Amino acid sequence: MPIYEYRCGQCEKHFDATQTVHARVEDTVCPHCQAQNATRLLSACTTQVKGTRKPGFAEMKAYSMLDERMDKFAKLPPIMGKRAAPDTAPPSDPSPGGVTEH
Repeated sequence: MPIYEYRCGQCEKHFDATQTVHARVEDTVCPHCQAQNATRLLSACTTQVKGTRKPGFAEMKAYSMLDERMDKFAKLPPIMGKRAAPDTAPPSDPSPGGVTEH
C-alpha cells in the first residue's frame, strides 16, 4: 500500500498515512486534531538506476563517441589541401591560333 502525505486544514500540521489507492481524501482523519479536513500533497520521490540499462544510456554513449570522433577529425588536415591562389595575370599567348610549337 502506498504512503500518502497530507496537510491538515485545521491545525496545519503535516502527516503521513498508509492507505489503499482507492482511499478518499475526504475520509482521512488528522492524527493530531482528529479533523477530516486534510489535503493530499504531492510528495517528491527519488530513484536510482544502476548499470548500463538505464533509459537514454545508449544515446548518451553514442553522442559522447561522436564528440570524441569529431575532435579527432578536427585535427586532421583538409581532404584536398588548401586551394592555391589564382594567378593575377593570364599567361601570354604569342601565336594567333593559341597553339605554340617547340
